[in-house]
Amino acid sequence: MTMENSVEIKKMVKEKYSKIALQDRDYNSSTCCGATSSSDEVYNIMQDDYSDLQGYKKEGDLGLGCGLPTQFAKIQKGDTVIDLGSGAGNDCFVARYEAGETGKIIGIDFTEAMINKARLNAEKLGYNNVEFRFGDIEEMPVNNDVADVVVSNCVLNLVPDKKQVVSEIFRVLKPGGHFSISDIVLSGDLPEELRQDAEMYAGCVSGAIQKETYLSYIEQAGFENITIQKEKVILIPDDILSKYLNEKGVAEFKNGDFGIFSITVFASKPGGEKLKMIDSESIPTDKNACCEPGSGCC
Repeated sequence: MTMENSVEIKKMVKEKYSKIALQDRDYNSSTCCGATSSSDEVYNIMQDDYSDLQGYKKEGDLGLGCGLPTQFAKIQKGDTVIDLGSGAGNDCFVARYEAGETGKIIGIDFTEAMINKARLNAEKLGYNNVEFRFGDIEEMPVNNDVADVVVSNCVLNLVPDKKQVVSEIFRVLKPGGHFSISDIVLSGDLPEELRQDAEMYAGCVSGAIQKETYLSYIEQAGFENITIQKEKVILIPDDILSKYLNEKGVAEFKNGDFGIFSITVFASKPGGEKLKMIDSESIPTDKNACCEPGSGCC
């Protein structure tokens, strides 16, 4: 991807998410990450339900996620947690409950409207150990070896240089620290009409990459204990697809050898004392992560 394309994508995403910050949560949940037109067919196209998680605050939830990374993140009391693409503060507020008053939560977002909304929410809730920093997660406004845990929910697929973000996650984590990140990944080739559409990029679909490539970036950065904690199929309703594809294209998309998935991935940075506490047996996974037989996701 050229520098010019990267700049254009970031500009488009920032403009789109500035509008999304003002949209209703229910509308966002009936679209692809709040960016496309809404669907009458399916509610909560991508998002998992946060409402049962301790620390959940409805005012911080814009319905933009595709998983529950904080549920799997093994956050401990006193931890410093960084949330990438923190939006209105949803995952930060859940992380705060896990880390307690002795912990520190840092949310990073490059959309001013989201930062303003999140700061207002934190102030209203009286959360003095939660802060929101304006910045690009390709160049995080954070020093080296700061975080015990990094979380993110459906954000890396919006970033042009995903490999650079993974490198930044490695940099800001303490030795022995770890991340739990939910994202959209692909299996097979996305139709050209969807891949080039700006709304579908901001909708967390056309910006997604192949699952194998995604996992390889994590391995190449130096992470270990790489584990898929949860995986689910993402189905785009016909009334959304039909805005980008003709009737034949919709049928080929649905019947072809192709899939869109939400995956939650865990990995740890080598070294440090924390690594001794996180082995393959203690990393939480969703026992229902596999999908229906024949769905092709497992």
